[in-house]
Amino acid sequence: MTADSTRAREAQVEGLDTASANWTPPFREAWKSDVGASVVVFLVALPLCLGVALASGAPLFAGIVTGVIGGLVVGFASGSHLMVSGPAAGLTAIVLSAITALGSFEAFLVAVFLGGLMQVALGFLRAGVIGYYFPNAVIRGMLGGIGIIIIMKQLPHALGNAPAPGTTASGFLGMSGAPHTGALLLGSLAMGILILWDQPFMKRLAIVPGALVAVVAGVVLNSVFSNSGSAFALGTDRLVGLPIIGSGADLAAALSAPDWSVLATPAIWSTAVTIAIIASLETLLSLEATDRMDPLKREAPANRELVAQGIGNALCGLAGGLPMTGVIVRSSANVYAGAKTKASAILHGVLLAAAVLAIPGLLNRIPLAVLAAILIYTGFKLAHPRNLVYFLKKGFHQWLPFVITTGAILLTDLLVGISVGLAASVVFILLEHLRSPSYTVAESKDSPVTYLRLNEHLTFLSKANLSTGLQKFPPGSEIVIDGTAVKRIDHDVAEVLREFHQSAPSRRIGVRLVGLEGLIKSGGDGLAH
Repeated sequence: MTADSTRAREAQVEGLDTASANWTPPFREAWKSDVGASVVVFLVALPLCLGVALASGAPLFAGIVTGVIGGLVVGFASGSHLMVSGPAAGLTAIVLSAITALGSFEAFLVAVFLGGLMQVALGFLRAGVIGYYFPNAVIRGMLGGIGIIIIMKQLPHALGNAPAPGTTASGFLGMSGAPHTGALLLGSLAMGILILWDQPFMKRLAIVPGALVAVVAGVVLNSVFSNSGSAFALGTDRLVGLPIIGSGADLAAALSAPDWSVLATPAIWSTAVTIAIIASLETLLSLEATDRMDPLKREAPANRELVAQGIGNALCGLAGGLPMTGVIVRSSANVYAGAKTKASAILHGVLLAAAVLAIPGLLNRIPLAVLAAILIYTGFKLAHPRNLVYFLKKGFHQWLPFVITTGAILLTDLLVGISVGLAASVVFILLEHLRSPSYTVAESKDSPVTYLRLNEHLTFLSKANLSTGLQKFPPGSEIVIDGTAVKRIDHDVAEVLREFHQSAPSRRIGVRLVGLEGLIKSGGDGLAH
């Protein structure tokens, strides 16, 4: 039975009258579900768009720009029916350090544009499989490092202070001034709401996002403080500051334009490569997770998704937005809210645009301490201690690359950290492969003959293991090397077998090859059955 027929059967079991697992209901049938889901996603996305921009050290309006493009453009171009795109917490470390290194947000926009073009190229090169080549320990280590950075950078905002420049603990240690009591109170309230909303007994209220409840509670309480003249009240410098859009000229003034004068700067291109790689990886991981949650068991084309994301990021670079990815938080909210088609993602982009145009005054009453609390909670989820416990149980070869990746990201930057983590994982993979037998040994009960049966695939990594094993046979041994199961032998391994066969008589070892006659005739060029 094929995978498609299996999914079709699963869909029919769930009461869906369809002959294909990729069947999607028409909008005229799904519009009620999609409209309702788009409202839920909008309510989840709005505080996150502002919060990610805050954590990135970018204009808050840039987060809204990316959310709108992620909905209207990527939502339409994507092959996924349920994934929602927008500014992601996983890119905050890149954005924050890049803006500092490049000197301005406008210069950074050039890197976003170039990174988007690179993603488009990756899509056309059918690079959608790259996500499968990143070890889980490295991916989780990357997320853990990002989570710690987010926490460190948002603690000052949660306490009513501006963070110091940088991407590490300096953001917290270098803050100036005593904590603002009102900010501390509102941030603690928001954190309490978020923790409460994640408890199992709150599932009935899950349709209302905890982040939205925290924002509303923060706005209402700060208004009470302000109206009563309390010292707890937060001034405008501790509140969201979005531009008021009253005309086309206001909108044009609110959008940042890329500074093309830095195009030839090497740092711009290295940042663009980092954005393309990390954004593509996070998108592919989110895409896989969203497909798993899809009640209709649809599979979105990964290469088309890279093209769609690339187009979106290129437009974000031109329009003054943050880089985007497919985001699992918004996507899962979309699925659980009952979305059926991509119309939900598109409509959530419309709602974001309408909100910033229609109610900017209300949005500007949101305390930054509340957004910081939302991000700190997000960072804690990314860097949850249970991840370390999970890898500790898996063994030394799993938890060490996880720890190395996280530590390297904190000490250097995201791309270097991932590279170091990958190198550590490769070392462990090689060591494990060297320890893994490339053959099995069986002793004959009726004769002193030892049967050495080779595995199906013998790569150059099998050379050391096989050579060491063959050298252990003492003079007088009788060996049958059975290669009937072999499908491929690399040249290096074939050379080991040929040399052992040729030198065996001088060592008084009897050797008979089975299924490997072509190896001897070819002079060690290997076999491919």
